[in-house]
Amino acid sequence: MLVKSQAHFYAALEQQLEHKFAQPELIVQALTHRSFASNHNERLEFLGDSVLNLAVSKMLFKGLANLPEGDLSRVRANLVKQETLHQLALNLELGQLIKLGEGEIKSGGKNRPSILADALEAVIGAVFLDAGYVAAETLVFRLFESVDITPTMSAASKDPKTELQEWLQAKKLKLPNYRVVSTKGAAHQQTFEVECEIAELNVSRRGEGESKRSGEQSAAKAMLEWLNKQPK
Repeated sequence: MLVKSQAHFYAALEQQLEHKFAQPELIVQALTHRSFASNHNERLEFLGDSVLNLAVSKMLFKGLANLPEGDLSRVRANLVKQETLHQLALNLELGQLIKLGEGEIKSGGKNRPSILADALEAVIGAVFLDAGYVAAETLVFRLFESVDITPTMSAASKDPKTELQEWLQAKKLKLPNYRVVSTKGAAHQQTFEVECEIAELNVSRRGEGESKRSGEQSAAKAMLEWLNKQPK
């Protein structure tokens, strides 16, 4: 049960989302970090990530009709990356609503890009469960109304995983394997150490991140740095 002040803040968020939840517990769960309770938002984040990617793909397919597949993929990567989602979450002031454990609050979790980006994906997942795909897609389109999406975005820098994949494909080598080597820290503030291995070159490099995804990017970056230092 929400207290009156909490209900006011959730109602204000619903107004910004232009979506009234038939199942209010979904938006509460979407804004609950795993450091706060066991009924946290990670499963909704998983769902929202898929909905987000599909909705953004459709938006780009229609809006950038002349771009080839490779450029569309890079524009999409720029739109769904953590930095972009973090800014959209800040616009919605999600940091004021997200529920965090005491340790996470003290360490600045309400402003942490990874936490806010994940929360936004969870909100999208919550809307999908509450009202279906069309409602979630409409929300995604609305969220990106303020983002200047142009064909020139295709020239934006590639993320390390994409760059490494394209390097290997150009050399006709198999794609790298990523695996989590270790997980450090408390449950609410973990660091993932990830290994990137290119079996055909018999080389591996490691990186760390606040999520498996960012750990993979860090490991891919380390691999690229190693490759670029090798004799041509």
